[in-house]
Amino acid sequence: VQLQASGGGLVQAGGSLRLSCAVSGLTFGNSAIAWFRQAPGKEREFVAAITWSGGSTNYADSVKGRFTISRDNAKNTAYLQMNSLKPEDTAVYYCALGARVYSSNYLYTVPSAYKYWGQGTQVTVSS
Repeated sequence: VQLQASGGGLVQAGGSLRLSCAVSGLTFGNSAIAWFRQAPGKEREFVAAITWSGGSTNYADSVKGRFTISRDNAKNTAYLQMNSLKPEDTAVYYCALGARVYSSNYLYTVPSAYKYWGQGTQVTVSS
């Protein structure tokens, strides 16, 4: 199983980026997808998650209203549209592939609940 994250880069505060996560090696449509991020010296934190069907999404409070997670099961790809970026959004962003369904919304936000991880893509927001 491979997850290839892309789309990171350097952007000014207030700008936008769109991250992509291309998945191969398993049935993409049977898995929840999430984005996490990790800034230097900090723990990996939850950003957003989407259910296997795309019917439900979950966001960290810090990105609600600015970020949008989506998926295209026909293309085996997930996306994270990031608008109104802030310097505190600077981090390495990782996509992760998990189970089809979790028993609680909380589990969608926990890194240990996800089995497969991409290599990460750097997002840097300048002030």
